[in-house]
Amino acid sequence: MKTEEIIEAAAAAAREKKAENPVVLDLRGLSSLADYFFICSGKSTRQVKAIAEEIDATLRAGGRRPVRVEGLAESRWVVLDFGDVLVHVFLEEARSYYSLETLWGDAPRSGNGELGMGNGE
Repeated sequence: MKTEEIIEAAAAAAREKKAENPVVLDLRGLSSLADYFFICSGKSTRQVKAIAEEIDATLRAGGRRPVRVEGLAESRWVVLDFGDVLVHVFLEEARSYYSLETLWGDAPRSGNGELGMGNGE
């Protein structure tokens, strides 16, 4: 799967589980962590876990396994590492607290979890 396909599949899976406020941050040239962050949130730890598991299952079905998954047991902030894309699924309160969108404020961003929306691409 190409990077764009990973993000599109993650966004579709997140929408399936009613994730809120999906955002893509384009970190190319800003970070060596990943090229993109896909960020979304859920209203409860149960929903966060369901969103993360759906994203994982969808991408595995497409032949892409995460390098690492962190935070699934607590389900306040789950990170799925797909190499060039880091998927962050937050509990709403944790997302506000850690505020990755502010921390990476210089990164072009796209709404609705889609590439090319609002970032000049």
